[in-house]
Amino acid sequence: MDLKSIRKLFDEVRRGKIMPDEAVERLRHLPFEDLGFAKVDHHRALRVGIPEVVFCERKTPAQVAVIFKRLAQHGTNVLATRATKEQFAAVKKSVRAAKYDAAARAIVLMRARERYGKGLISVISAGTSDLPVAEEAVVTAEIMGNEVDRLYDVGVAGIHRLLAYRKELARSRVVIVCAGMEGALPSAVGGLVGVPVIAVPTSVGYGAAFGGMAALLGMMNSCASNVSVVNIDNGFGAGYVASLINRL
Repeated sequence: MDLKSIRKLFDEVRRGKIMPDEAVERLRHLPFEDLGFAKVDHHRALRVGIPEVVFCERKTPAQVAVIFKRLAQHGTNVLATRATKEQFAAVKKSVRAAKYDAAARAIVLMRARERYGKGLISVISAGTSDLPVAEEAVVTAEIMGNEVDRLYDVGVAGIHRLLAYRKELARSRVVIVCAGMEGALPSAVGGLVGVPVIAVPTSVGYGAAFGGMAALLGMMNSCASNVSVVNIDNGFGAGYVASLINRL
């Protein structure tokens, strides 16, 4: 439930379209709803402007389905990340409008399509192997009301591929860069744009990549001053922060 929906609820009470008791029932689960195994934060959209997101790893399909349904009942967009097809199947039984984005491994319920972002968010991947993380960033930024552009497979091993998109980069208000291996791409991008660059190390690479640690450390030591870094494979975190920046 967000500010818009609460104003609409109050207006409907004022005009006599719904009874006060019904309005109280709709507001009953603010600030959170206790499901026993989870406390669903229906107040989050009011506090920070973005509803709670479901992280699906290590949750049962039944747990994901119940949480998703409860969030959906409040009329906002709903996003569940790191979801499996089995978890989606459980959600789909009670929320028929939900969609599964296999590339992003996300369950999405898109109701409102208002644009809150003031500019373009560009999501860049170094290689095709980084796409699951990049797509998680894309779907997060899109459901939070942003225009998003994809620039994929433009890593430093063939830097001419990145340079071919300089015009697109110049349009960006925020850039997200997903890269594994040695994690060099965010620094290269940072030297081409005058906007925040959010670097996402991915767990792509051979043994000495250490599951993304090499990329993480390389990005943390970037010589480009406009680069900041989120956790390994955290496309969601990058998309979320980029959305907040794009609203300023």
